[in-house]
Amino acid sequence: MNLNSISAFQDNYIWVLNDEQGKCIIVDPGEAQPVLKAIEDNRWQPEAILLTHHHNDHVGGVKELLKKYPGLVVYGPEETQDKGTNRVVREGDKVNILKYEFSVIATPGHTLGHLCFYSKPYLFCGDTMFSGGCGRLFEGTAENMYDSFQKLNKLPSDTLICCAHEYTLSNMKFSLSILPDDEELNRYCRKVKELRAKNHSTLPSSLAIERKINLFLRTNDVDLKDKINKETNLQQPQQIFAWLRTKKDAF
Repeated sequence: MNLNSISAFQDNYIWVLNDEQGKCIIVDPGEAQPVLKAIEDNRWQPEAILLTHHHNDHVGGVKELLKKYPGLVVYGPEETQDKGTNRVVREGDKVNILKYEFSVIATPGHTLGHLCFYSKPYLFCGDTMFSGGCGRLFEGTAENMYDSFQKLNKLPSDTLICCAHEYTLSNMKFSLSILPDDEELNRYCRKVKELRAKNHSTLPSSLAIERKINLFLRTNDVDLKDKINKETNLQQPQQIFAWLRTKKDAF
C-alpha cells in the first residue's frame, strides 16, 4: 500500500491510501476537486472515505465525491451524518477496507465526536494531534484532549502521525518560546524550516518523534514543569496540558 497526501485549501492535507491495483481509501476530503484530479492522474479507484469530524475543511468534498462515485462507503462519527457519512462508527469499532483493519479511537477535544482511525502503522488523527502540537478546543475541554492524547500515546512508537494540517513550523516556534534551549526542539525546528523552505511537507511524523518534540506529550517533563512554575504552580499533567493550550491560543 502507498500513502499519499493531497494539498487542499491553504494548509490542509487529504490522505489517500492506495493498493497495487489502484483501489484507494480517502481521508477527510475537505474539497473534491483536488481529489478528483488525483484520482484521474493516478487512475485510482475509490473504495471508501474515512471522516474524523464534522468541520467543513474535512468533509466539504464528500457529497461531490458521492455524486461521482455513488457506491462509496463513508465511515465517520455521528456528528458527520449530515455531511455524507453512510456508515456511523464509534470507539472500539473495526473497519475493514481493502487489506486494512482500522481501529476506531474516540478522541474528543477539537470536537466532541472526533474520531481517529488506526491501522498499523498509520494513524489518521484529523485535528487531534499535530506534529509538535494539538488541535484547538472548539467543543471539548483541555481534559478531554489530554485524555485523547494519552490514548494515542499508547500506540507503537513507529506509528505514523497522518494529521490534517501543515502546522509544524508554527508549533515548533511556539514550543521554542516555552523551552528555547531544548536541544531536541531546536534540532527539529531546523529540520522543519529546511523542509518548508523547499515547500516540502513535514508529514507524516512518527509517534517516536512526537514524544520528543511535542510539548503536549511531555507534560511530565521536568524542564517543562520548571519553566511553567516560574509563572504558576501547576503540578498535574492535565493542568500543564491546559496551560500549554491556553498559551498556544494566544501565541
